[in-house]
Amino acid sequence: MRLLCLLLVASLAGSKASRTREWAHHGAPMFADLTVREMKAVREYLHAIPHLGLTDVDNMSLKKNSILMMELHVPKKHEALRALDRGHAKPPRQARVIVQFGNQTRPNITEFIVSPLPSPKSHEVKRFKGDRPIRFESRPVTAVESHHLGVMVEKIAIKAHKILFETTGGFMFKINCSEHCLMFVDIAPRGLSSGERRSWIMMVKYIEGHYIHPIGFEFLVNHKDLDPNLWMVEKVWYNSKYFDSVEELVEKYESGAVEKVTLPPHDDEDLYSTFTPRSPSSTNTQGPKVVEPQGHRYHIDGNFVEYAGWSFAYGVRSSAGLQVFDLRFNGERIAYEVSLQEAIAFYSGHTPAAMQTKYIDAGWAMGTLAFELAPGIDCPAISTFVDLHHFYDSNKPVLYKNALCVFETTTALPLRRHFDDNFRGGYTFYGGLDSTVLVLRTTSTVYNYDYIWDFIFYQNGVMEVKVSATGYIHATFFTPEGLQYGNKVYDYVLGNLHTHLIHYKVDLDVAGRENSFQSMGLKFVNFTNPWSPKDTIVQSKLHWTEHKTERSAAFRFGKKFPRYVLFSNPKQKNKWGHEKGYRIQMNSHADSVLPRGWREENGITWSRYPLAVTRHKDNEPTSSSIYNQNDPWKPVVNFEDFIRNNENIVNQDLVAWVTVGFLHVPHSEDVPNTATPGNAVGFFLRPFNFFDEDPSVASRSTVIVRPGKDGRPDVQRWTPEVKDLCVTDQAFFFNGSHTEV
Repeated sequence: MRLLCLLLVASLAGSKASRTREWAHHGAPMFADLTVREMKAVREYLHAIPHLGLTDVDNMSLKKNSILMMELHVPKKHEALRALDRGHAKPPRQARVIVQFGNQTRPNITEFIVSPLPSPKSHEVKRFKGDRPIRFESRPVTAVESHHLGVMVEKIAIKAHKILFETTGGFMFKINCSEHCLMFVDIAPRGLSSGERRSWIMMVKYIEGHYIHPIGFEFLVNHKDLDPNLWMVEKVWYNSKYFDSVEELVEKYESGAVEKVTLPPHDDEDLYSTFTPRSPSSTNTQGPKVVEPQGHRYHIDGNFVEYAGWSFAYGVRSSAGLQVFDLRFNGERIAYEVSLQEAIAFYSGHTPAAMQTKYIDAGWAMGTLAFELAPGIDCPAISTFVDLHHFYDSNKPVLYKNALCVFETTTALPLRRHFDDNFRGGYTFYGGLDSTVLVLRTTSTVYNYDYIWDFIFYQNGVMEVKVSATGYIHATFFTPEGLQYGNKVYDYVLGNLHTHLIHYKVDLDVAGRENSFQSMGLKFVNFTNPWSPKDTIVQSKLHWTEHKTERSAAFRFGKKFPRYVLFSNPKQKNKWGHEKGYRIQMNSHADSVLPRGWREENGITWSRYPLAVTRHKDNEPTSSSIYNQNDPWKPVVNFEDFIRNNENIVNQDLVAWVTVGFLHVPHSEDVPNTATPGNAVGFFLRPFNFFDEDPSVASRSTVIVRPGKDGRPDVQRWTPEVKDLCVTDQAFFFNGSHTEV
């Protein structure tokens, strides 16, 4: 009878696990990016509505109504959970669409929710928290506006031709230039207060690695008016001097009242900004490569991924980038959502472009800047490469070939190991488990910087979220005063100090939705030694603090951060009587970039906190917006609003908002290019009494060695030993294009 009961329990457990997996797989498409078919259907639907008056984005007028961007509108959490936890029908798919209405008396930006997909029949206006309006001036710069800026720059370059030509040794700016060309770089935010659209423009040599070829010519353009003919130059900067117009600079240059700058001649054969190898090398052969002896150990079906107990659905938001939903380990949900929210780089400098540069990268549609990944460099050659599609500032969906990769790799460290010494020159046993992980990776090349975004899944229930920064530094023209803000890295080139901050949303559901939040530190205690009463013991003990409100769980930069921060379910215990929990462990060197409340800081109020914990709300889906770059002064999304009402967070559905980052003071070794070592930050999600033991005991990659009776080692394996592997029979492939489809 007892055996029958055990068999029944095992059968029921297996049935539940199968059903849980089936529902997770069933729900994953809710979070998949919009398909090409869906994007085209949405565009066709909106263009067919007469009163919207939509035209193509490549219409050269700025006074037009056009679609700027569309991406998936994620369903409300409670609706999604009905499908994920009970197998109910999935809610209809919807698209979030940003429309620029420039062809009307009061131009504005309006967002629509269009549904159902793939055959839309209705739309409604999307509202932001607090019903804040979206100022037209806060919109990103489109290709058409950039073209008109180029036309204006060409007119300026004609007026200043002699200055530019003599300064650069023969370079010039003109549209459709073919050699010895200059290009312009526009700086954001665009002004000093809400409602402005004034951009500092910096001229650089258009050669490989142009980011570190400034020429010392910068000017401020007011391009708020929708008629480019009414745009004006408001200020010019050349060789540390300010001028009220290009004409004033030219006049003083010709009269000798301005000290001239002459840059070193350009040398294609010895270009310091190129990737071309130079200097002697001791490594002239290929390095190690990742192999898969028995093929992939992970499974991908659409956007649903399974690996070593893990399962999740992924997507890449056009506005911000990588995200995963319904993250489970052994069928238990750990988090409903882990997603990239924002990345900023705030600079300092002596030139006007440098002191104005405060990049808020979602404002450049950071998610759409995930370009092709090179096999064997960006991802192992054995990776699964996935194409992405985005609809941003285009008339059709744009294909980004091989822009995301999934792969398993070794960490070159054991996950666990022990050598048991017998203290007689031998051993009693050796046990070890190699550490292999699954990596979900994409990148964002936001002008000069390349961010590598990784979600990493370990076999012991740990998830790592990591960003690695590389690419080129954003350099400005060297002046002696500039040394207060960076280092000289080449002739006339200053590497400007800047701080990178990255913001993530972590919607944890630890053993259910009702979670509480605690922090832990250590306190010294002293007491009489019980076995030697004349002595005193001094040691540490755990000191736990339960945080009951959102304000108490918002930790400020500059204040001491707790040793442990823990999310747990008080109603769910492990075998040993502890609340099942997960902790967030930081790997970061972040700090504030501006004083609280200072102008542009209002657009990045999340940057005040390495960690803030709030109650989940469907009207607080993101901590930033695509508009905060060009209007940080009165932002559409203000994170501080999320915690202003200071709600109770005990036994609630909680969201952790995590900020990581680092200070970068560029130095000569950042030429030609910033390297990834030391420039990676992130955090871990680590189980804390969630399991009864380390779940990696399920791995069959364990190796145990014991001394055999014949003196030879007795090796136990649970997977076959593999020898003589070839890396791959695939030739290196790379295309590099991203085209409309």
